[in-house]
Amino acid sequence: MNSHPARDAAWIALVGDRLARAGFCLLGRFEPVPDDAVPDIRPGRETRAVLVVGSLSNALFEIFATSPEAADDQPDPLDRFTRRILSDLAASEGLGIVFPFEGPPYHPFQRWTLRAGSFSRSPMGVLAHRAFGPWAGLRGALLSAEPLTASSDAGADGPCPTCLEKPCLSACPAGALSQAGYDVPRCLAYLRADPAAPCHDGCLARHACPFGRPHAQSAEAGSFHMRSFVG
Repeated sequence: MNSHPARDAAWIALVGDRLARAGFCLLGRFEPVPDDAVPDIRPGRETRAVLVVGSLSNALFEIFATSPEAADDQPDPLDRFTRRILSDLAASEGLGIVFPFEGPPYHPFQRWTLRAGSFSRSPMGVLAHRAFGPWAGLRGALLSAEPLTASSDAGADGPCPTCLEKPCLSACPAGALSQAGYDVPRCLAYLRADPAAPCHDGCLARHACPFGRPHAQSAEAGSFHMRSFVG
C-alpha cells in the first residue's frame, strides 16, 4: 500500500483527478459529527473526514460502457463497476469506502451530500447541485482517518430555494411531482403502462430543470438508468 500523503488541497486534487479519469467526480467533503451516522473505517479507526463521490452520467457511461461489468449480462452492472473502481482507489490511498447501494440498512447519502455543500433537495427526489443541477449521481463515500486541511463548501446552498418557477413540477407527464414531493409508485405505474413514453429516454422533469443543463443525460445514458429504475 502507498504511504499516505497529507490530506491537503494537493492530495484532494490528486484524488479528484483519479476519480475523473475513471468517470467519477468529487462532489464535496465534510467532517462528520455523531448525528451523521458515518461508520468507522474499521473498529478502532475513526472516520475524521468524508469525501462524497458522484458522477455525471455521460462521462461515467462512456467509460462504464467498455467495462467487463457492462458486457457480462449479470445483475447490477453499474453498481459492480462502481464498487470495483472505487474500492481499488480507496485501498491505494488508505481510505475506507461505503456505497449508497449497500443495505438495508442504507447509509444516509443524501444527508451526507447536503452536509458537503452546494446541494439542495429538489421536488424530483434527487438532490440538485449549483453547477450540475439534478444530474449528479451519488456513487460512494471515501472515509479518511486523517482530517482534511483544505476548506470545503459545507454549508453552501444548492439551487432549488432560489428557483421560483419550478418547471420540473409541470413537466412530469405522470403527474408524479408536486410541492409535497415525488410519488414513486405513480411514476413507475406510468412508465410500465406506456413503453413508448418519452420518459424512457430520461426523466422529463429533470430535463426541464434550468440548472446544470450542460450536464444533462444523453438519451443513451438516460435509457440505461430508466431501465434500471423500472426493472
